[in-house]
Amino acid sequence: MSTRRSFLTSAALAAPALLPAQSPNDAVRVAVIGVGNRGSYLLRHVLNVPGIRIVALCDLDAERLAAAEKAATDKGHKPRTYEDFRKMLDEGKDIDAVIIATPVDTHKMVAIAALEVGKNVYCEKPMAVKPEDVRLMVNAAHSAKGIFQAGFQLRHDPNRHAAMEFIHGGGIGKVLYMHGTRHTGDLPRKTAWYFDRTRSGDNIVEQACHILDLFVWAAGKPPLRAFGTGGINLYKDEPPGRTTMDNYSVIYEFPNDVRVNFSHIYFDPAGFSGIKERVWGEKGAMDLAAATWMELGKKGELKLEVADAGNDSTYQSLAAFIDNARNKRKPLNNADSARLSTLVAMMGRKSIYEKRIVTWEEMDV
Repeated sequence: MSTRRSFLTSAALAAPALLPAQSPNDAVRVAVIGVGNRGSYLLRHVLNVPGIRIVALCDLDAERLAAAEKAATDKGHKPRTYEDFRKMLDEGKDIDAVIIATPVDTHKMVAIAALEVGKNVYCEKPMAVKPEDVRLMVNAAHSAKGIFQAGFQLRHDPNRHAAMEFIHGGGIGKVLYMHGTRHTGDLPRKTAWYFDRTRSGDNIVEQACHILDLFVWAAGKPPLRAFGTGGINLYKDEPPGRTTMDNYSVIYEFPNDVRVNFSHIYFDPAGFSGIKERVWGEKGAMDLAAATWMELGKKGELKLEVADAGNDSTYQSLAAFIDNARNKRKPLNNADSARLSTLVAMMGRKSIYEKRIVTWEEMDV
């Protein structure tokens, strides 16, 4: 008998539905603020979402702005371009939804400004650099007319979405333990703010929050305490002035004696260890990224049946955002869930920096 079997699950495993085609008069009018590395990637994906019209683009870099304008124009859109996001918002009475992909230390300023003028907002992860700014963003989202969706797009990845629904449905029994690794090469050296922890929040906040978000989602609540250690072992002053870590490890203790062990390094040889997100339960263990699990005491890998398998998580997340904006639905990756996951990352950072156990009460501002 084959060791790989198809494991049929309920319809709830389906990834969020894509939008139906819309008439031009029903289009959601979208603006993108920040069209650099991540922002240009978001723009390429949202251009493929049915029922949208790109009406404005904003960036401080004229070359990037011109490239983004060309990408939108080539797809039949006619966006206005701006260097000043506030001017864009002042003039943008026709803007329904704003996608924000600026450096982390500007998220609060840009997102709150967009929410205050009634726009639907998709803001890249993490929410902010400091816990107090996270609270200000959540407050703004709660009082806004538009919806707020955070860029924790792995929640919309078809495999991970199916795996999480299976876990929440009791498929592996009570969750006992979780383990994650984000082992890669270093970040692009041309993006200077990545390496300035006052701007990015350091790698555990700016990068690892995606994986930590999955573990918080699996646990259903934030951890009680965290202890971590880390530093710069290889890339000292590379690039010059670097203040972000190139390796660290954190252990989180959740309620019900559930622990998460997470490590993150930037000098991993290609293909050596990579990115893993795994959850162990009473009945077996789940690989979130692969949507496969193994039953305790049995041999053979069980594969979940995954709707929309292979679809890109960023596209799925943006398609869900447009649908949520059109129908005023609360997003899966909303302000409250984004708050928890951003603070969990900051909790680990605080423990690493201060070399002590940090409790959730210290972060829950």
